[in-house]
Order: sequence, then C-alpha cells, then structure tokens
Amino acid sequence: MKIGFIGAGRVGFTLGKYLAERNVCVSGYYSRNINSSKEAAVFTKTKCYETIEELIKVSDTLFLTVPDGSIREVYSKVIESDIEGKILCHCSGMLSSEVFLGIRERGAYGYSAHPIYAVSDRLTSYRDFSKAYFTIEGDERHLQELRDMIASLGNPVEVITPEAKVRYHGAAVFASNLVAGLYDCAKELLLTCGLSSAFAENALRPLFLENARSIADLGAELALTGPVERGDLETVQSHLNALDGEEREIYTLLSKRLLKIAERKNPGKKYDGFEELLQGKFL
Repeated sequence: MKIGFIGAGRVGFTLGKYLAERNVCVSGYYSRNINSSKEAAVFTKTKCYETIEELIKVSDTLFLTVPDGSIREVYSKVIESDIEGKILCHCSGMLSSEVFLGIRERGAYGYSAHPIYAVSDRLTSYRDFSKAYFTIEGDERHLQELRDMIASLGNPVEVITPEAKVRYHGAAVFASNLVAGLYDCAKELLLTCGLSSAFAENALRPLFLENARSIADLGAELALTGPVERGDLETVQSHLNALDGEEREIYTLLSKRLLKIAERKNPGKKYDGFEELLQGKFL
C-alpha cells in the first residue's frame, strides 16, 4: 500500500509521520500551500508533489486530510484525474464515505477512517498516536484490508455504519469539547464567589484532572461521587436554589444523567424525591 496525503495540516502531519515510522509506505504530500507540503515531506522523510495528478500517479491510496468543509471540493479536483482502482479515504469524524459521490462509477473505492484522538500539534501528536482508537467504514472491497492495516499498527479499530457517523461524532464532542464548556461554567461560578481568576483555575485543575483520570480508569459508575450519588437531596436542592438561568438548566440536565448512573451503581439504594426535584416540582 502506497499512501499519499492531500492536505498537510495537523492530521496529515501526524498520520503521515505515524505511518512512516511504522514502515508503511508514504508516497508524499500535496497541498494548495506548497510550503506546507514541503514541510510535511521533510517531517516524514517523503516527497512533496506540486500537483494532485502527480501524487495520484504514485499512490494507490489517498488520504484527504483536509477540513470537513473542504472534502467535497478536494474530491471534485481528485476525480478530474484517472482514479481507477484507487482507494480514497478521509479522516472526518462526522462525514461518511458517502461524501465521495459517484466514486464506484469511476472504478475507485471510498472510505472514512477516523481516529478518536485530539490532534493538537502537528509536530508532536504522532508520539502518542498509538493510543488512538479508530472507526472505519466504506466500500466492502478494501474495507478489511484497511482495517487490518490500522490494526497492524497496534491501534484498536472497529467498523461503523455510515448512518451512525453523526451520532458517533456527537459522542466524541460530549467527551471532549462539551467538557470545556462545563469547566468554564465552574470557573465562572467561582468568580461570582469573589475568588480571583488565577485561584479559580489553580483550584479546579487537580479536581478536574483527578476526576477525569478516575472516570477514564474506572468508568462513570465506579468513579461517580457527589451529592446525587450519596442521595443528598437537600444539597442538590440548595444548589438549584443558588443557581439560575443557563447554569441551573445545565446542572439539572446533567444531574438527571447522574441519577441514572447512581441507580446503576447502587441498585438497592432508594433515591426518593430526586426525579420530582429535577423536574422542578420542589423549586
């Protein structure tokens, strides 16, 4: 398999370096920004190509490592060349292989392969990329081949359906981006208590990190602590009384989820009054 990269951003740099270091043949890079593709080629010890056509000729597999909003546009450029027998793959978490409209009529095969991993730095993220779990979907013709290639690197990989991609991507957002929103809410509430910004940040850091580590190591049920899990109805009522607007809504919705987790963790425990309280009947 000779893999060429169209797009030389963080994902292109990271995946290309990761593959090249594990003896997967990376043919090189093409990018609209020639300097980016030159840098990626140097970084991965491969080649820079000045046109898409040149890269397509020397590659049997093409990874479109461009932003989601550019995949269709780049694909429209790719199919101006002869792609018969080629494998096309993008790395979007939300879009499926169906974005490659008419690809089978051109004798080629389309896939999406998404790493569940935050690629934050194009020069260093490859070092921990072995921790990434992958999902893959697409044409049956080469699906197992691509799956085996990813698995051979040591990365767990499972097949997903095209119809599930949006919900799947939503799950990743829950575990990553939305957490940033919760963290910001916590900091803002501390500021309203008269605490300084520096104190708030430093005070939340160990609480956040230790809790995140516990959830990752033990799972949500075993890691769950706090007033909902304890069945402390009075404390939850006090919190709701002290909050208003968006903060109260967020607290209420997430407490409903925590109640479900607590009931799974403690099947014999009674949580009388919680459902009524979280429906607003005690406020």
